[in-house]
Amino acid sequence: MTEAVRWPVMAKERDAMHETSDTTGGTVAAPTFSPTPPLEPIVSTRRVRFLDDEQLDRLQDASLHILETVGVRFPNAQSLEILGDHGCAVDTATQVVRFPRDLVRRAVGLAPRTFTMAARNPAFDLALREGTSYFTTDGCGVAAIDPDTGLERPSRKEDVARMARIADALPSIGFMWPTVSAQDFGQTSQLHEIDAAVNNTVKHVQSMVQGGAMARYAVEMATVLAGSREALRERPVLSNLVCSIAPLAQDHAGLEAALVLAEAGIPVGFMSMPTLGTTAPATSAGALAMGDAEAISGIVLLQLAYPGTPVFHSILKAWADPRTGTYVGYSIDGRARYAPVEIAHHWGLPSLAGCFGTDSAAPGTWQSAAEVAIDPVLGAMSGAEIVTGMGLDRTYTLLYPEAILLDDDLYQRARHALLAERVDDETLALDVIAAVGPGGHFLAEEHTRTFMRTALKRGLTHELVGQGRYRDPVEVARERAARIRADHHPEPLPDVVRDELARILAAAGRELG
Repeated sequence: MTEAVRWPVMAKERDAMHETSDTTGGTVAAPTFSPTPPLEPIVSTRRVRFLDDEQLDRLQDASLHILETVGVRFPNAQSLEILGDHGCAVDTATQVVRFPRDLVRRAVGLAPRTFTMAARNPAFDLALREGTSYFTTDGCGVAAIDPDTGLERPSRKEDVARMARIADALPSIGFMWPTVSAQDFGQTSQLHEIDAAVNNTVKHVQSMVQGGAMARYAVEMATVLAGSREALRERPVLSNLVCSIAPLAQDHAGLEAALVLAEAGIPVGFMSMPTLGTTAPATSAGALAMGDAEAISGIVLLQLAYPGTPVFHSILKAWADPRTGTYVGYSIDGRARYAPVEIAHHWGLPSLAGCFGTDSAAPGTWQSAAEVAIDPVLGAMSGAEIVTGMGLDRTYTLLYPEAILLDDDLYQRARHALLAERVDDETLALDVIAAVGPGGHFLAEEHTRTFMRTALKRGLTHELVGQGRYRDPVEVARERAARIRADHHPEPLPDVVRDELARILAAAGRELG
């Protein structure tokens, strides 16, 4: 158990948690809503290259070789039928599929290079494009530090709701991943995570739904949010991430969900997670080629089944500690996180990059900052369209309420570092310099009064506690997180929509729970 700490949980927050419908599925009206601040994505014209064109060609050729000669296991009858009908070599006994090179290239070429991930409020739609990176929370955590007790416990739906509300209030968060799992809702937890998210943010929600039946309920929920099936296809307010199983296997439930969601026009991403030395070769190039083959095989399936369906590509590489075999999610090897972006773009696909997610067991340590401090800079400079994942510690598993604010601080440092410098007559201030002259002082100048308010951007590290002394940034982050939870209430769903979502959840509970 994690040592208890003092948490600034405000009475207003406790009242709000009981008044809103986000955590329990009730129908009592929410408080007056707070406006969601405009998004602040990282926009950069600067680029960093981890792989040159020759290396990218070789990696792509290696992936094609793996797909053609080794193959990928597809433990799903519908997928095997689709792939076989389109010319893949299907071994029904082993469920291994081998892909002709030309078929792979043709299928990937059907996927759109850009598309829009729509939001409940259109002002927060994400038009994926070159030079703009939208970040999100981390996902799939299984434990949370309780904001009332400061003790660790299994994560619950109320934690998803709290984090969605914080994500709604932070301009750094472009869209919402359910940060932790709603374990209090068992088999239907994935649907309740969507429900908690859409009730607490007007931004786009990206789920991790598995299984055909679960996906059909998710489509029904998304249809209610969008207004109709046609509107959902036009403006998908939900997207989904499916993980393959290294080495070289797809997941049965993931494939079922992907096919159901793609049929409805919902964007689907395929993420491979090779671990060097255990589920992947112990070399970076080998792991990248194998992981790419896994992701591409899923994308090919969806393009053959539903040509032109929006998809994205992702590889999150990890390591096995050679001394213990322990999973290590972070390394000083930047190629692990940013080379996959170049691989996706070499195929002509948008990329979901992996950032943040420290192996530190707690926020505010030297390790927790050192491991992720350069992530948002390099993630944006690699050109990633969407990027996970802010807000979790202990290798993507543990939610501290203040962790997302600490990650947000690092994000904003990166965003400002990559802003285009304004160089014009007003900012050069030559007339002001001439007026002050050698040995003068700028404090009394009107130009200073105009620009000094925005010249300094303070972070969590520069909150004053006394004359010339700064507060502990972890305490500041903890208080800001509590303040957001107490004071920020996103625009609520219409009653008829909320009630319909509750009906869908109840039906899913009867069938699947």
